[in-house]
Amino acid sequence: MSGIELAFQPVAEAPAPGSEQVSRWLEAALAGSGRSGEVTVRIVDEPESQALNRDYRGRDSPTNVLSFPFEPPPGMPPEAAGIIGDLVICAPVVAREAQAQGKPEIDHWTHMVVHGVLHLLGYDHEAQAQAARMEAEERRILADLGVPDPYQEQ
Repeated sequence: MSGIELAFQPVAEAPAPGSEQVSRWLEAALAGSGRSGEVTVRIVDEPESQALNRDYRGRDSPTNVLSFPFEPPPGMPPEAAGIIGDLVICAPVVAREAQAQGKPEIDHWTHMVVHGVLHLLGYDHEAQAQAARMEAEERRILADLGVPDPYQEQ
């Protein structure tokens, strides 16, 4: 990869993609951002996802992906540290969602990595305009990776 370093932590018991796939998705998601550095991707089971979601978002349930952008100390620009942030992806939730949505699990994994990286880059979907901008970027990146539009009706 060019300028992107993956710290891969597959701790879940459930099946998950390997570091080579995750690296490719990371690189695609970061390609147009001008950012380089380290991203940690931790693949977890539901108890860890639920605890992090509760502690950091106030939602007491497991979730598909959590993004933790690196927050540099005051006075240090983010790029100086060489760290972009951390993604925590819950393997059982991703598997359940893919099945419920009738899509290949690998496509949903790809989407969750891309979605999480965009959050690391400052994208959000709280307001309708923000969501439209983020979803458009997700569609573009996923299309480049050969993954169908995740927001299109199945």
